[in-house]
Amino acid sequence: MISKLTGCLLTLFSLTASAQSDSVVSSRITTSSQMIGVGGSNILDTYLSQEKFRGVGISFLSMVERRKSERRWSTVMEHQAHFSYTHDRGRTTKELEGSYAFFWGKFYRWSLFHDRLQLQAGGLLNVGVGFIYNTVNSNNPAQARVHLNIMPSAIATYHFPLFKRAAALRYEINLPLVGIMFSPHYGQSYYEIFNKGNYDHNIVPTTMVSEPYFRQLLTLDINVSQKTTLRIGYLGDYQQSNVNGLRTHIYSHRGMIGIVRSFKITHYRP
Repeated sequence: MISKLTGCLLTLFSLTASAQSDSVVSSRITTSSQMIGVGGSNILDTYLSQEKFRGVGISFLSMVERRKSERRWSTVMEHQAHFSYTHDRGRTTKELEGSYAFFWGKFYRWSLFHDRLQLQAGGLLNVGVGFIYNTVNSNNPAQARVHLNIMPSAIATYHFPLFKRAAALRYEINLPLVGIMFSPHYGQSYYEIFNKGNYDHNIVPTTMVSEPYFRQLLTLDINVSQKTTLRIGYLGDYQQSNVNGLRTHIYSHRGMIGIVRSFKITHYRP
């Protein structure tokens, strides 16, 4: 009787183990970070002034990356906001600059050296809006900024121990390929464009020649708990354009600090 009971239990255990081994496990990994930074800004917009303006700015950057553990593709979303307070060389005129940019893209991942080095390549769709306000101009005191870009991008992440904690060095680079932007012509007022309807090629196709846009982010991550990581780094955002007889550049240099959190959700499918 005992031998029969033992045989039944062993059979039941083997069937249960077989059912578990046949199940497919799908894990979704989400990594999110929020960072804030302060640094220098350099602005030139010949629609408002021939002078270059320099000052200080503040930036906020939110990043989310989602991927499935069994797949090499990941989805990245980034929200970036800038605000700058600048002045000319004589400190007699000031310009205020603000912008918001949204980045969405797909990346393919390679793992090397037993997952210590991860390389990702892909592309981002970038939509940005912003303004530059000159405190002295009366006729055309402000310039609007609207653009849409397709940006080839790459990310490299290297994992290593630091002070007996897990750490990672991450570098991201984004470059423009093609896009469109809004721009008035030199001497053309916004009143002419929007009130009189005097359109003069104000929606301009752009390339990496007419609108070079170089963006890079270098960060160091240090784990402070199982799910939370301290992130410090540098954000360089260099926007330029030369369209409709107008030259513009907005260079931002920011020292960044923030928090990274990772979440893993596992699904069992029969």
